[in-house]
Amino acid sequence: MSPARTEPGSRSRVLVATAVPAERDAVAGAFCSPAVEIPLPGATLHRVGALDLLAAGVGPALAAASAAAALTAAALGGTPYGLVVCAGIAGGFAPDAPVGSLIVADEIVAADLGAETPDGFLPVTELGFGTVRHRPPEPLVRDLATAADALTGGVLTVSTVTGSAARAAELRVRHPRALAEAMEGFGVAEAAAAHRTPVVEVRAVSNPVGPRDRAAWRIGDALTALTEGFGKLAPVLESWNPA
Repeated sequence: MSPARTEPGSRSRVLVATAVPAERDAVAGAFCSPAVEIPLPGATLHRVGALDLLAAGVGPALAAASAAAALTAAALGGTPYGLVVCAGIAGGFAPDAPVGSLIVADEIVAADLGAETPDGFLPVTELGFGTVRHRPPEPLVRDLATAADALTGGVLTVSTVTGSAARAAELRVRHPRALAEAMEGFGVAEAAAAHRTPVVEVRAVSNPVGPRDRAAWRIGDALTALTEGFGKLAPVLESWNPA
């Protein structure tokens, strides 16, 4: 099964998976037209232009399940997606990814999928199983970053959000190119990979990765950055044609 393709001049259907409705609505806010609701078993899509927005749930497991359901429904309906985007807010690794910045992932990494050993953490790949990273198409990452003046680097997927300086430092040592951490990207990427559909992750930074300090969170600013970013990203996403 090859990736879905669009004919020259046509618009690719894009699935945008966020964790929560507030992130989905921030993406929808980039468009002038109202979203059209499309019910699916266990979920509802919000369609704006060529983008179908899905509040897929928090964490990699629920996000993967929801994204897989939407991908399967589209494939069975004869209108498969040409691209999947995981989008939302995230913690950024200071000083490289300051609060309010926009990030386009050039790799999506499962940072805590593996085993603790006396000698440190072992990723699941070193145990002989699966994968721990997905790499979005380089031309797409480049075009998106250029369109929105965004940072590019790794985005980590974690099941437990970092809450200490020690944990943040450990992640930076293991993943020196990482710019941010969130909770859904790898799950969404796994669902996309199962359908052989390209995937990319876009994150707006709401807080520094490290000690948990709610007073330092700027969720509203990050959601605004997400809206403004998708205003610039949408034409690239809609016109992108997989090679």
